[in-house]
Amino acid sequence: MRRMEGIPFWSLLASASLVVGMGAGVVAKSVHAAAPAIASVDTGLVREALKLRLPKTRIGAIDCSRFGGLCEVVAGTTLFYVDRSARFLMIGRLYDMETRSDVTATRLLELNPDMLAAGAAGRRDDDDAQPAAATPAAAKVDLAQLPAGGAVHWGPANGPKLVVLSDFHCGYCRKLSAELARMGARVEERPISIFGAESRKLSEAVLCAADPAAAAHAAYADQAIAAGRKCDVSGLDANEAFARKHGFGGTPVIIRADGAVLQGFHTAEQLKAFVAGGRA
Repeated sequence: MRRMEGIPFWSLLASASLVVGMGAGVVAKSVHAAAPAIASVDTGLVREALKLRLPKTRIGAIDCSRFGGLCEVVAGTTLFYVDRSARFLMIGRLYDMETRSDVTATRLLELNPDMLAAGAAGRRDDDDAQPAAATPAAAKVDLAQLPAGGAVHWGPANGPKLVVLSDFHCGYCRKLSAELARMGARVEERPISIFGAESRKLSEAVLCAADPAAAAHAAYADQAIAAGRKCDVSGLDANEAFARKHGFGGTPVIIRADGAVLQGFHTAEQLKAFVAGGRA
């Protein structure tokens, strides 16, 4: 799956509106709530709209029949939701408040039975069970928990250090990289595979390239990356585990040297202010 323009991650759905924003969120939405009947949707039109907005994303099944004003879109083992014009996109958990069930988790389990197997054992199925809230995103982290591997370093050695959790298929990450370069940051870029297997494949290609920094910029520019050497990519797994542990469900995530976290796209000026805020 390639770049999905304009998508901050794990968004909140309030009432009938989609609010696209950074941060882990729980979508409290009744799937069967009493509401006026919704006319059937031509999923072919939704697919065409998605092709225009996400031309390099491989779209699978689309279901607009079960979720109120939302359409469920399958992309590999990833799920996301759009409105019927495919203007607004939401990535997160959809809950049925009547059945008290995590609709997204159930569907993900259907798509990839191994994905949620570990978490299923601790799930409560009694009538009084409530949906478990998503892990809130951390405001501060311990960077010492990250390994030496799994990172691509670029930017001037004497620049202000920022650690960035990113996905090379993320449009906002691409825009952020330009702002980081503009402010002269020393970037420790740690890829996480928000968009699934294709993202992981690209991250491995970048990490194992002869010049990982150049490969990272080439990936953002949609340029081919020359085949590199075989290398240890276990650091990417560590990046993923770190993101999950701290509730980072999307990209970009920017982390200051003292561990303070800033999520989403920000301009060079905003990033400079963020860095300055950590100085004594």
